[in-house]
Amino acid sequence: MPLKRGLRMANSKTLSSNSNQPPRVAIIHDWLTDMGGAERVVLALLSAFPGAPIYTSVFEPQGAGLQMFKDADVRTTWLQKLPRGLRRLHRLFPVLRVWAFRSLDLRAYDVIISSSSAESKQVKKRSDAVHICYCHTPTRYYWSHYQHYRQDPGFGRLNPLIRLIMPPFVWWMKRLDFAAAQRVDYFVANSSEVRDRVKRFYGRDSVVINPPVEVARFTLAQTTGSRRAGYVSIGRLVPYKRFDVAVQACSELGLPLTVYGSGPEYAKLQKMAGPTVSFVKNATDQQIARALRSARALLFPAEEDFGIVQIEALAAGTPIVAYARGGALDVVKDGINGVLFYQQTTDSLIAALQTLEGLRLNRPGIMASARQWDTARFIKKLQNFVGECWELGPPRR
Repeated sequence: MPLKRGLRMANSKTLSSNSNQPPRVAIIHDWLTDMGGAERVVLALLSAFPGAPIYTSVFEPQGAGLQMFKDADVRTTWLQKLPRGLRRLHRLFPVLRVWAFRSLDLRAYDVIISSSSAESKQVKKRSDAVHICYCHTPTRYYWSHYQHYRQDPGFGRLNPLIRLIMPPFVWWMKRLDFAAAQRVDYFVANSSEVRDRVKRFYGRDSVVINPPVEVARFTLAQTTGSRRAGYVSIGRLVPYKRFDVAVQACSELGLPLTVYGSGPEYAKLQKMAGPTVSFVKNATDQQIARALRSARALLFPAEEDFGIVQIEALAAGTPIVAYARGGALDVVKDGINGVLFYQQTTDSLIAALQTLEGLRLNRPGIMASARQWDTARFIKKLQNFVGECWELGPPRR
């Protein structure tokens, strides 16, 4: 159900309106195995609600970037007891994650915030508690991208077997996922695209609150008047992100492109790349920030749920050349802070790059526009929303 009233400023009085004490908050996340945009949302949730425990299916403290969670109260499900080699294959066990999350005892908490693109919203709660789902996307491999994942499940030599079992398995898992979505009290979508998916696949309304970005990390070290050269593309190298479009376009035009990331598409992309395209694996946050501050533009050829890297680019004063679908439509203003292209093809991207060359962009204005996505603003919006939901209580079914 939609909220009955607009969001208000959340403070200790608002958050404690249902009782004499502030609500006890728990944060639930699908898994903590490496650092990404969803994990940065969890860190922001922890800043919004200090001291809240984080429940997750499995936790790899040595995972890339996860040292940021070293002081957090991270609590895992029984899946953590599996041998580490099996835990690393957690993508193979969505059914086990459903059972694991349902087995968590969360009766002590008044507000449960699930950070979910998979099974974390399966958790159970007290009837008078409030479950708010911050939805990164309805489970992609069941709903919006099922056909894409069936073509290339991403399991290498196991792909033929996975393709064979996917149809009956996904049919069953969609039923479980849909049922879990109906038990959520309030949805937050991370973009307009995800809001539409939540409505289309779950039949639920949601409020859009875009993910947080540490804007200062990209703007403080900006060198005014520095010469920019070359293009960058950043992210996990998986098929649906379509890095191949960026690699082919820059190879054909002879433009310098650096691709930052790793994943199953790495070898394939290297083979198709021309001499002006280079790759960097396992880049640090500092390397990414420097790359964005010195780039001519960020190439963003994916249809993403949102795409935090877009905001990082804007914070660095860097325009975006983006495919005009998904989260890019929340961010890119054509001809102002970047250029949109309308077909996910090499030719369409080439035309957009040529358009970009003719634009005179206001880089300080681009940098200033990123402030609306700053982490501090995200935290305040989330606190507002949680305060409103806590005041309303669970909706009547």
